[in-house]
Amino acid sequence: MAGAIVRGLIAANTASPEAIACIGGNDPTAANLARDTGIRAARSFAELIGSADVIVVACKPQNLADLPAEVGELTADKLIISIAAGKRLETLARIFPNARNIVRVMPNTPAQIGAGISGWCPLKPISESDRALLLYMLKAMGRAVEVAESDMDAVTAVSGSGPAYVFEFAAALREAGIQVGLPADTAALLAQETLLGAARLLARSGEAPETLRDRVTSPNGTTYAALQVLAQRDFRGLIRDAVTAARDRSIELSAET
Repeated sequence: MAGAIVRGLIAANTASPEAIACIGGNDPTAANLARDTGIRAARSFAELIGSADVIVVACKPQNLADLPAEVGELTADKLIISIAAGKRLETLARIFPNARNIVRVMPNTPAQIGAGISGWCPLKPISESDRALLLYMLKAMGRAVEVAESDMDAVTAVSGSGPAYVFEFAAALREAGIQVGLPADTAALLAQETLLGAARLLARSGEAPETLRDRVTSPNGTTYAALQVLAQRDFRGLIRDAVTAARDRSIELSAET
C-alpha cells in the first residue's frame, strides 16, 4: 500500500521523488520501493523524520509496536497519517504523543493509478491548513471521504479490501469463460473489459446498480438465467459474509497492541 501511495503522488505530480523518503525493517521492501520509484531510502528514523512535515505510517499494524521509542519525540509537531489497518486513533496517540494531529486513513491499491478511494478520520479537529494538505495528498490517489472512526473497520472491509474481491471475481469470470469454451486470452480480455466498462457505466450514470442490472436482464433470457443461479447460491449473502469477516479481522487488529 505504501508503494501505491508513493506511485500515486508521483504520477499526479503532487510530490517529486526527491521530496519523499522511506524506511523499512529487516526486509528489502523499503529498499525495493526506493529503487523502483526514485525516492530516498533513509538510514535512520532521525534522517527520515528530521525535515519532514508529514509522516505516513504504512507498516503492518502488528509491527507498530516495534517502532523505536525515539519516534515519539522525532514526530513532535508533525502531521501523522496512518494507514495501519485496525489501529485506532487512541493507540496511535500513545505512539505519537507529540504529533500536532493524527489522521487515520484507509486507502486502497487503485491509488497507484489515481483511481483509489480513501476513508479518513482525525484524532482531533483538523486545521484548515492540515485538511488542505491531507486532501491534496489523498486526491492525488483518487477520491476521499471523511468518516467517523466507528465506521473505519467497515471502510476497511468494503473499500480497503474491496479490490481483492473484484480481482477474484475477474479471475472467476475468466475461468468460467474458459470452461464454456473460450480461449484463455479471449476470456481474460472479455472479463477485464466487461468489469471496466460496467464500473465506468455505474460511476457515470448515477443510477443504482440494481437499475442497471435490470436493464441488462430480459425475462427468461440469458442474463436472467445466470442471475437465478447467483440468487439460488445466495451470492449477496456470500459477499456479505466476506465483508463481515474482513471487518471482524479489522476489529481484532485494533485490539492487538
